[in-house]
Amino acid sequence: LINSWVAQVMGTQFPWGILVVNILGGLAMGVIAELGAQSMTMAHETRAFLTTGILGGFTTFSAFSLDTALLIERGELLNASVYVLASVIGSVGALFAGLYLVRLASA
Repeated sequence: LINSWVAQVMGTQFPWGILVVNILGGLAMGVIAELGAQSMTMAHETRAFLTTGILGGFTTFSAFSLDTALLIERGELLNASVYVLASVIGSVGALFAGLYLVRLASA
């Protein structure tokens, strides 16, 4: 819904809608993660439901963002960099591999 609305406002030449959804998901993940860390009343199951369940349905990029932030906060800058590069390059590369395999099978 957000993607469609942003595309109507901003156009479709650039994936603005998905970018907005991913950024909103990252913001929501940060809020929920910090509230869960600071609150003794938020059960682990509730936090998992909100982050994995709800935000996972909204955008998996929020989980990727949290993992990256945790690595950075632990001072593991090299691991964070490797994770970001491997995730982006690996995911886009896998997408192209999937396109290729389907095109090869249907040729």
